[in-house]
Amino acid sequence: MSVIDSNLQKVSIDEVTRDLPALFQRVEAGETLIIIKAGKPIAEIKPVATASKMLRPFGLCAGEFSVPDDFDDPLPKDIIERFGGK
Repeated sequence: MSVIDSNLQKVSIDEVTRDLPALFQRVEAGETLIIIKAGKPIAEIKPVATASKMLRPFGLCAGEFSVPDDFDDPLPKDIIERFGGK
């Protein structure tokens, strides 16, 4: 295999027929492969672009619950003791 650039690799049609599952694993890992036949590129196999993770909008659950005033007060002594005093 000869490297075209850092992410594209040439793969012969013979190599594809010998070990297609291994080539698909490489594509799943992010590689783009150029399939060549008689030294000429005939196809490109690349990962499918997926939607980027969108951030959840701020205030998504606004008004659905309330935080009690004592939320960050120290825990009662008996609960602290149940967790080994830590």
